[in-house]
Amino acid sequence: MVNRILVGAHYGLKDWVIQRATAIIMAIYTVILLVVVLAVAPDSHASWRGIFCQRVHEICQLPVLRVSLFYHVWIGIRDIWMDYIKPDGLRLLLMIATAAALVGYAGWAVQILWRI
Repeated sequence: MVNRILVGAHYGLKDWVIQRATAIIMAIYTVILLVVVLAVAPDSHASWRGIFCQRVHEICQLPVLRVSLFYHVWIGIRDIWMDYIKPDGLRLLLMIATAAALVGYAGWAVQILWRI
């Protein structure tokens, strides 16, 4: 029989590091987007659409950004469920609902980006 250590100094460290890394990726993207918007200074719907038609296909279509966003959210919400919801069945149900919602949001985001 193998003894598994469920608690300790390194338990959850990987997820903590990944969540911080995804936050950095999203922060860099946000700064780039703000710089582009400030440089272009859009004043009409057409100019806003022009920014995003060009930039969405260049920047937003990068899988790294989408994966970063959804993995960051998954780790955060999962940790909330694990910390505050004690009944195992309810916690599992909430995790399944969260995963289903994130998959739905990902599909919705792809649909929105393809329409631009």
